[in-house]
Amino acid sequence: MSDLRAAYWRLLRLTEDYFDGQTRGERRYAVPELPAPAPAPARQPAAGAARGALPARPAANGETLSRVAGEVAACRLCRLCEGRTNAVPGEGVPNPAVMVIGEGPGAVEDRSGRPFVGPAGRYLDRWLAAIELDRRRNCFIANVVKCRPPGNRDPNPDEVAACMPYLARQIDLLRPRALLAVGRVAADRLLGVARPLAAHRAGRYEHRGRPLFVTYHPSAVLRDPSLRAPVWEDLRKLRAFLDGA
Repeated sequence: MSDLRAAYWRLLRLTEDYFDGQTRGERRYAVPELPAPAPAPARQPAAGAARGALPARPAANGETLSRVAGEVAACRLCRLCEGRTNAVPGEGVPNPAVMVIGEGPGAVEDRSGRPFVGPAGRYLDRWLAAIELDRRRNCFIANVVKCRPPGNRDPNPDEVAACMPYLARQIDLLRPRALLAVGRVAADRLLGVARPLAAHRAGRYEHRGRPLFVTYHPSAVLRDPSLRAPVWEDLRKLRAFLDGA
């Protein structure tokens, strides 16, 4: 892991927080390119990287991720449906090592129908690569709410309540080895208690029978480089769990 750690720290040192005076929805970040890490032994890529795609994985009752995605696309259970361009069910592989869960889609995600594909998403991809994870190979990425909250505000409790059953069904179908909540909102909703993210990081958790790890949202780290070290600590803990340490 020493080479991976060095590559990760090179990335963190190069990433700076630009445009501090802008709002979250207006920010534009230049995330430096790094050489791709050497591929780790892992399962082969599966379908799911296309726009809004979800790989089918039937349960005993006939439930599939495709069925959940179709219901998300047609959902009108809360006011968020009124302003969306596209719902964003999630994407990745079946039976992933890790399911990453964020807060909700942003502007780029709303346009594309895919999760974490804006600047913060590209930064997240580099986090995952540093610990040998990839949405095309061994991860699934989703959000607590599947439609963009106006102005990227936090989702309201009733909006979360309407959307969480979709996430629960996805977790039960995917059966990931671990969950990774990125950001305070995702951690609050999955743990059922509102606390600062720093307080969430100190505990050991499960959600729906799956170990749950918590770290900062990539956009928070882009705004505040001092969060780089705790994020790396959290990612190392996740990697150690996956390795059976």
